[in-house]
Amino acid sequence: MLVVLATHAPLSARTLQQLAARAVAGIARTGSAFSSGSGDYAIAFATAAALRIPGEHAPEVPLLPLAPRVRNDAMSPLSGAAIEATQEGVYESLLQAVTVTGNGHTVEALPLERTRALLRRYGVLHCIMGSRVASPS
Repeated sequence: MLVVLATHAPLSARTLQQLAARAVAGIARTGSAFSSGSGDYAIAFATAAALRIPGEHAPEVPLLPLAPRVRNDAMSPLSGAAIEATQEGVYESLLQAVTVTGNGHTVEALPLERTRALLRRYGVLHCIMGSRVASPS
């Protein structure tokens, strides 16, 4: 699994690395075991204009060597958002998946009605309110 986190927040390379690490918590919330060789990766990047480095053909723009950045002690809201967004993304990918066939093998999509019934039975339907499974099709 590859998680890509994008933000407009002006984050340093160090805080972007920390943010990407938080995505792992979002994957873990969905029940992943993170076994050796699982192939789970997360990357994060910032699009804040103050952090952009002009390319070779860009007009001359003076760089701000000390562009304002989000301080490490103010990262908690962004970390929480990264965890929740990753968790929701995993649920959405499972619930939006379609049956696929390739190389002689077929992998069936989740049966949404049965999934909805199980989630309701165990009282976790509210956890994925924005997902297709939360409301009747």
